[in-house]
Amino acid sequence: MTVLAAQGVTRRFASRGGRRLGRSGGSAVLAVDDVTLEVASGETLALVGESGSGKSTLGRMLVGLETPDAGAVLFDGRRLDAMSRSELVSFHRGVQVVFQDPHGSLNPRLTVGAMLEEVFTVHSIATGAEAARRVVALLERVGLDPGAARRYPHEFSGGQRQRVGIARALAVEPTILVADEPVSALDVSVQAKILGLLADLQHELGLGYLFISHDLAVVRAVADRVAVMCAGRIVETGPVDRLYDRPRSEYTRALLSAVPTLPQLT
Repeated sequence: MTVLAAQGVTRRFASRGGRRLGRSGGSAVLAVDDVTLEVASGETLALVGESGSGKSTLGRMLVGLETPDAGAVLFDGRRLDAMSRSELVSFHRGVQVVFQDPHGSLNPRLTVGAMLEEVFTVHSIATGAEAARRVVALLERVGLDPGAARRYPHEFSGGQRQRVGIARALAVEPTILVADEPVSALDVSVQAKILGLLADLQHELGLGYLFISHDLAVVRAVADRVAVMCAGRIVETGPVDRLYDRPRSEYTRALLSAVPTLPQLT
């Protein structure tokens, strides 16, 4: 069942080079150009393309961090721009994001426990002893010791910080995670462990993932379907095996020609 969708979404930015609008060159760049895609519960849709292709901008629109200039984002069939305040609260709980840089996305002034408890408070989920209990359960779910609650982000390795970021996203019990290059800043051995964690969480919780990446080797290991993005447009979409074995787009074939071998996940 489709949970999160983009219908003909377009996003423009002030021109700093790139694909411009208007007969005389214009002053706007099409970062995302009339894109339609869907993410179903329990599936992993990978969004791939080179840097600057529009992947992250599309992801930010899908989680409500940016507003489309045209088209619509839908959650459970409802347009975000037509939602009431209570519906938007449900959306922000239902769709969470895991960022590329686990260090930059965590508040350095808060312990991990305080950070997670803040999420429970903001969303009126739990306080006091119940919030503390939920913090311990979240940390254990992502493979961290309960003692991590007393530590600050700078005290963790990159992989551990990404586990904290995943725990924060899980705190509100979402149905969809938008993971924007979630392992690209990590060593290859750590990447495999984080990808294994995401796979386990999907199996346990039935999560749907929009997995944004430029790395097609990683994508082949995790995706059910793949959407290939180039210059703001989706140029090809299909099941992962079909797309890798029989790519239809010249751009997709060019990307695949440079795919390295990914170590086996453990």
